[in-house]
Amino acid sequence: MSVLDLDRRLLLYARTHGHSPLADRFVADGSRLGEHAACWLVLGAGGALFDGADGRRRRWLRGMRVVAGAYVVNYAVKVTVRRHRPELAGLPPLTSTVSQLSFPSAHATSSFAAARAYRGLAAAPALYGAALALAVSRPYLGVHYPSDVVTGAALGTLIASRWPACR
Repeated sequence: MSVLDLDRRLLLYARTHGHSPLADRFVADGSRLGEHAACWLVLGAGGALFDGADGRRRRWLRGMRVVAGAYVVNYAVKVTVRRHRPELAGLPPLTSTVSQLSFPSAHATSSFAAARAYRGLAAAPALYGAALALAVSRPYLGVHYPSDVVTGAALGTLIASRWPACR
């Protein structure tokens, strides 16, 4: 079995298991929070505004720059690769998307960059739990292949770990 076949099979599994009208709505609504890294930028802004202890404001603002930078890098990769979103016969996507480009997942890239950038400022298990939830929501909703998400998570982690302020 090729990697592309495995990717498609995993996507099909995600689109056909664990679904109910309530779950679909919950996941779609939650996934919208990750559009354009909005929830992560709001978290950083809130932290910068309300957490001024011992230079933490600077760290929150730095984290926001990492998240924004990861989003920009993701977009550059996306328009370079130009992979189209998945299409499964009889299983339309459960949410709308900003573009028809799929690789890598911006939700995964920005979420894992945020989890890395904000660790030490907020609880790491909560950050990585939210990042994982946003990332896996994308194949569940049928708008990304699993490899889009895995690559996005790796890209976001790499960007945040290489950003001078986050090492």
